[in-house]
Amino acid sequence: MESFETMLTGGHPNSLGKTIEVVDIILEDKSKLEELYQCYFSNDEVVRLRTSNAFKRICKEDKSWLTPYIDKFLEEISKIDQASTQWTIAQLFLELTAQMSTDQIGKAKTILKKNLINHNDWIVLNTTIKTLASWSKKDPDLKKWIKPHLDKISMDSRKSVSSTAKKAILQLYKS
Repeated sequence: MESFETMLTGGHPNSLGKTIEVVDIILEDKSKLEELYQCYFSNDEVVRLRTSNAFKRICKEDKSWLTPYIDKFLEEISKIDQASTQWTIAQLFLELTAQMSTDQIGKAKTILKKNLINHNDWIVLNTTIKTLASWSKKDPDLKKWIKPHLDKISMDSRKSVSSTAKKAILQLYKS
């Protein structure tokens, strides 16, 4: 059988390639999840993009499979300078909140705050806003911190980004 990295290589960058096939293999044999994780360290950004897509699909099937990877997402994947990895961790952190410790959530908040301030990618901003806004409902300090950032982002020229920020403002502050 081909390696997952080989399977995730090639084709149009915006296509899934063989991502679904890789996910199906892993869902049949959980022990292969680590091989997929190692694809995050590929030199090929398309492989890393498809790896992110595969992890999101696996999370939808069974969140418990990703619980052992939370620290790795926090310590390793969060350091990969690629938009798709950053928007994926924002989505996964939200999906895995119930599986995360208080310490892990604290680290995730730090990472996502940094992304909200420093990233310009529209998907990173949108997914990060959604996760931080969700967490802000139960965290008054985060709610206070995020407000000026949402106000600024709500003026973004990209409609999707400004709209997401405005929705978060309405959700958090207009009750």
